[in-house]
This record gives sequence, structure tokens and C-alpha cells, in this order.
Amino acid sequence: MKSVVDPPQRDRWARLRFSIIGPLLAAPPPAGELQAALTALAAKSWRHPLADQEIRFGVSTLERWYYAAKSASDPVAALRNRLRDDVGRFPSLAPRVIDVLGAQYREHPGWTMQLHVDNLRVALAGSDAAVPSYPTIRRYLIAQGMFRQARPKRATTGALQARDRLERLEVRSFEVDHVSALWHLDFHHASRKVLGRSGTWVKPLLLGVIDDRSRLVCHLQWYLDETAESLVHGLSQAFMKRGLPRALMTDNGAAMLADETVTGLATLGIVHQTTLPYSPYQNAKQESFWGRVEGRLMAMLEGEASVTLDLLNQATQAWVEQEYHRTLHSEIGATPLARYLAGPNVRRDCPATADLAAAFRIEVARRQRRSDGTVSLAGARFEIPAAYRHLVQVHLRYARWDLTRVDLVDARAGQILCPLRPLDKSANADGQRRALTPAVSRSTDAVPTPPSGMAPLLRQLIAEYAATGLPPAYLPTHLPTTDKDLE
Repeated sequence: MKSVVDPPQRDRWARLRFSIIGPLLAAPPPAGELQAALTALAAKSWRHPLADQEIRFGVSTLERWYYAAKSASDPVAALRNRLRDDVGRFPSLAPRVIDVLGAQYREHPGWTMQLHVDNLRVALAGSDAAVPSYPTIRRYLIAQGMFRQARPKRATTGALQARDRLERLEVRSFEVDHVSALWHLDFHHASRKVLGRSGTWVKPLLLGVIDDRSRLVCHLQWYLDETAESLVHGLSQAFMKRGLPRALMTDNGAAMLADETVTGLATLGIVHQTTLPYSPYQNAKQESFWGRVEGRLMAMLEGEASVTLDLLNQATQAWVEQEYHRTLHSEIGATPLARYLAGPNVRRDCPATADLAAAFRIEVARRQRRSDGTVSLAGARFEIPAAYRHLVQVHLRYARWDLTRVDLVDARAGQILCPLRPLDKSANADGQRRALTPAVSRSTDAVPTPPSGMAPLLRQLIAEYAATGLPPAYLPTHLPTTDKDLE
């Protein structure tokens, strides 16, 4: 399976900027202390998102990022670089160049791109039209869907670099000053087994999400595995119940560092922090809570001989809401519910359910098969709509545990173009075929014309060879001139 696609450059810059000013959003500095906090950040060096080097930012730049993110509902999107207005256009191509190139392609759709460029240079020799570089011509041909029809186009050069995670492994204070500024997430292995639906005994795992300041449980649920799917399922419920936090701290488990998890948190504008190795104090609140779970909840289930997963979850929810949230917490001097409601709160509203599910997905690149317009994904084939048949490489967004929702996305803008359907060979066997409609207006929509004589480049080569005065470099065979010669 191919690797996950790196975020676009503008997303990498946005994530870097958010990782710098994100802590100020999670814990807003007191009045009059913002400049001091920005000055401290300006003195630090940061890793360049595109190059292996250190970079610094001025106070005014950091201040602009801070206010832009603070007032935006989507702070990461507010920190992205603006798209160029001329993206997708080709101002360097003169109308004469476009006309000659279009006519050349209609006559010779089987030529390679390099052959198109070489003949274009000869055809425009002596004219006022300047021939752009090969990369420019190549980008234009791809954008217009002018592919070599003899066989699928060759793969592009180079490969996207592996994801630069840019994790900020800083140690926070033991307790933050704002509700929803920092959440803790962890899995806990139960001390006893439960009876599964298949009749076997299995040991469940408890996913817990806790607010750092109030100790309120944002969500608590038992699962039979410690996968990214279970993590996203439980974390999404926490978001729907308590809103979006500013930061989330986890350990370095596989589910916590899964691409779906990392991408989803970045998309939602949540700073993802991981505990440092050999630093259990960073997760002390979570460990303390697990002690309560075992000492009270699980202790009250000792008399139940056959505990199922459903019963365990029902008992857990009742215990959390009716006892834990309403019991005085010795460390904070109040109940978790009371302190949560007292604030101050820096939470953000949770997006719609569909948008929330769409955030926790990975993006991969696949090469579209020119023969039937399909791509292969996780052992299954999906059909690309005819409107996007001109794309050589397509970008797909999906969760590895759910192939029922696979979307075709614009890698540059990050927008969803359309959902994809699995290939249905039985439905395609009826023989009905729709007329292809062009995705963009291009010269290839005209009726192809037959080749009009010899190619310009070959005529030039023959003329240049004749000018040398050299005889033909071959011996002609004897040609029959009479009927007798043919006997």
C-alpha cells in the first residue's frame, strides 16, 4: 500500500503557525502580558516546514497570527497562505502557441509530450510567439487532458516526502487555568474479563477523556481493542458532548499516532501533544482516575459473575454521571461538574456530525487507470466519474476502517469533489455507455483532423541533411521497370 500523502505546503505552514500560537489560545495571557509572551516566542527557533533548517518569526508576525486565529472559528484555516488568483491559468502561453499545440495534438494524439514540445519549437520558429519551457507545456497538456492515447501516461518524477509530524513535546504545567484548554486521553486495561457475544471471555479496554482543569470526564467507554477506530469513535463522542478543546495530550501508542488521529486533530485545530518517554507525571491525572475506576466501579461489580460489555458500559456511564462528577475532588476542592461549569472555558463548538467524521480520515494518492477510469484502494476498485478522467493522479480521502465513504478531493484546495462508488461489474455489463462530458473547456473537444503531411521537425531534419551535400546513407534496391523484370 502506498504511503499517506503529505499535507499541501500551505497546510504545513498553517500547522506550524498554529503549533506556535496554539498554546496562547489554550491559555490566554492576562491583560497586558500578551507582548511579553509574543516576545518570548519570537526568541525561539522553529523547524522550517519545507526545509531542514531553523527559522524565527518577529513579534508583529506572531501577533498577526494570534489575532487571526483567535477570532476565527477554524484557526488552522485562518493561518493558511492565500491561493494565487492565477492558479490553473497559463498566462505565459500565447494564443498562437495554444492553437498550434491543440492542432498538433488533434493530429498526433499518440505523440509523447517531449515530441510535442520539439515539434512546437520548429512550427513556431521565426514567429513572434515564444515557446515556453517543457515543464510549462507539460503542465498545460495535463490540465487540458491532452494525454498520450497510445498508453497511460508515465508517472510523475519524484515522490512526496513522508509526513513531517512537527510534534511539540513541551512539558505543560500540572494544571491549566482554563476549562477545555487541555484534555487527557488514554486507554486502561480492565482488571477482569467480560463475556463476549461469541461466548468467549475477553479483557476489555476503557477509553477515557478527561479535562485537565476540572477533572470532568468528557467521555468514558469500554472497547474490545485499542485501535484508531475505537479512539476516534470515543473521542468524537467527547467532542459532541463537551465541544472542541484547544489541546489533547496522549501517549505514543499506535492508535494515538495513527494518521487518521493526527490528521483529524490538525483539521479540527487541536494541538496534539504526546507525553515524553519516562515521564509518568505528565499523565498523573489519568492514572489517578484509573485508580478510582478500579477501586469503586469495578469493586461494585465483583458480585456479578457474568458481566457483558453492554452491562459494563451502562454501569460505567451511571457511575460517572451520578457519583464521580458529583463527588468532591480533594485536589481541586470542588466537584468536577461544579468546576467545569465555573470555568473560565476556552472550548469551541463541535462541528456537524458529518464534518466530524470526515476530519478523521487519511488522504492517499492513486494513479487513475486510463483504460476504465478506476483506482485501487485497500484491495477494492472504485470508479472515477468521467468529469475527472483527465486527472493522472487522484487524491482519495477515507478512513482505513470504513470503505463505505471514499471521497475524491482536490489536493491543492483540500475540497471534496465527489464521493466514489465501488466498481460494479455487473451493473456495467448492460453495455450502456454515457457520452463523455469534458471536465474543462479545451481544444481536444473539436473533431479530430487527419494528419496534414509530414511533421515540421522531420521536414527540417530532411532539409538540414540535404544541405550537407552528403549522398544518401543507404543503397537502393533494383526496382522493376518492365513486365519482364517482374517475371
